[in-house]
Amino acid sequence: MTTSDASRAGRATTGPASGDALAGRAGYDEHFLGVPVPLPVPAVPGTETVVLPYTHFTVLLRPDRRLAAATGVCVDGRLLREHVPREGGWQFDPRLPEDLQAGDAVYRDNSLDKGHLVRRLDPVWGDVAEAGRANADTFHYTNAAPQADVFNQGRRLWAGLEDFLLDHAAAHDRKLAVLTGPVLHDSDPPYRGIQVPLRFWKVAAFVQDGALAATAYVLDQSPDLTRDADRALAGAVPGAPPPLGAYRTFQVPVSDVAELTSLDLGPLPAADLMPVTRAPKERWKRLTSHDDIVLRRD
Repeated sequence: MTTSDASRAGRATTGPASGDALAGRAGYDEHFLGVPVPLPVPAVPGTETVVLPYTHFTVLLRPDRRLAAATGVCVDGRLLREHVPREGGWQFDPRLPEDLQAGDAVYRDNSLDKGHLVRRLDPVWGDVAEAGRANADTFHYTNAAPQADVFNQGRRLWAGLEDFLLDHAAAHDRKLAVLTGPVLHDSDPPYRGIQVPLRFWKVAAFVQDGALAATAYVLDQSPDLTRDADRALAGAVPGAPPPLGAYRTFQVPVSDVAELTSLDLGPLPAADLMPVTRAPKERWKRLTSHDDIVLRRD
């Protein structure tokens, strides 16, 4: 991150250099698409973050929350390696004190999944060694956030977004810049020394018709109190994970993600392909399949 990027609002620092295997990682490339797509930075002055570069992606960590505020990954669909095995386990990033990361103690003996923020296969491209490093890099606790262990249609939609968008971008070199993170809200329920995010966001950027284009999505795992409030509230057992609902996936205006997260998303709100409506019921489009996604301006 350049000095000008860091000075846009919140304070960002780079993880200290070390002699471990992560030294020299280049991280997310904001010029990957040929047009600048900067890594998000906090829009609220004084918000402390740490920039942690990995292979083809970067994590912007919020030490006060012990979770990422945002991640950015470059996805080269032409060079993806689809059969890289899932090897190794989750580990702390040695460039950062362990007490600033949400480690195994958060996930042990409960129903919470370690949800990849940067999807495991997204940065796994390039030569064999490069792809292997990227695969291993995604298994750092800095790239995880607690998610409900349910697997429903909403989660399948979320998990397949990048594949769907890469197919759409086939005529444009199959390249994506994907920004992802949890919505870190002050009201998130506390659990084992962290606050569990109830929503996650994703903004995908690509080149369409020679210009920058973007679409945004929100994954909601909050309990659906309108449908099953008694069951949801009954699940709030002291010492247990907060009750979480079935995943609901929405396409939303990029500007709404910026507002939800208090992040500066640079040029992406202006590149949004989804028309912004005033009516609340129409502003967030709930997805039942990838065919529901808006990828062209009317």
